Amino acid sequence: MKQFTAYLNRFPLELVFWIGSLIAILMLEPHSASHLSLCPLSQLGFEWCPGCGLGRSMNLLAHGEFRASWSLHPLGMLAYVVIFHRIWNLIKNLKTTHNYGKCIETPS
Repeated sequence: MKQFTAYLNRFPLELVFWIGSLIAILMLEPHSASHLSLCPLSQLGFEWCPGCGLGRSMNLLAHGEFRASWSLHPLGMLAYVVIFHRIWNLIKNLKTTHNYGKCIETPS
């Protein structure tokens, strides 16, 4: 059990989350009439939310539909920049703290 706990502590869960979120955004169908909403304001019945349309905007941006992306949410490009920056920092941190990608020689 201690080995599993130690492995879980070293596992880059946040990195997996961000990469998974990008994959999920790319798999969205932005032109569908109804879509799954995880928005708490939408679940409470509010019509307006500052983040609504961001995922669909990012999907359209990935497919090169810049005007449609901007019309859904103008911060789609900024969201990509922030997510990619965070992924880059997590990978850089993983490489420095866990010796990822480096050959460690053992003394003979």
